[in-house]
Amino acid sequence: MSKAMSSDPITPSPRVEIITSVQRRRRWSTAEKVRLVEEAMQPGSSVSLIARRYGLSPSLLFTWKRRMLEGGRQAVQADEDMVGTSRVRELEKRVRDLERLLGRKTMEVEILKEALDLARAKKPAWQLPSWNTGEDASR
Repeated sequence: MSKAMSSDPITPSPRVEIITSVQRRRRWSTAEKVRLVEEAMQPGSSVSLIARRYGLSPSLLFTWKRRMLEGGRQAVQADEDMVGTSRVRELEKRVRDLERLLGRKTMEVEILKEALDLARAKKPAWQLPSWNTGEDASR
């Protein structure tokens, strides 16, 4: 029950990929990622089938698909999770609040430094008796 390889032009031959570089990971361009995700989203196609066909992990293709659905081409190109606009606004507000608080604390430090300099200028310098001299030894 052996199958002979047919030279049928419709059936694709198994793909052999030779990696000649030192790098272990392949680099997929944004266009390739988008094409693979679009191919996986076609009716009657599955992510696992497309992943097997192109020799990549199904989880990687699922990640690209999720990023594509969340943020489109920019998300796939950046290769990072996309953050919602409301979350960005919330974080920007937090940064503004912290910058405002930092400004207040900086002003407080400056005011306290000036007050300390004024207090030092008004206070006379007291000379403490030295322990080495014998003048006050009789007291």
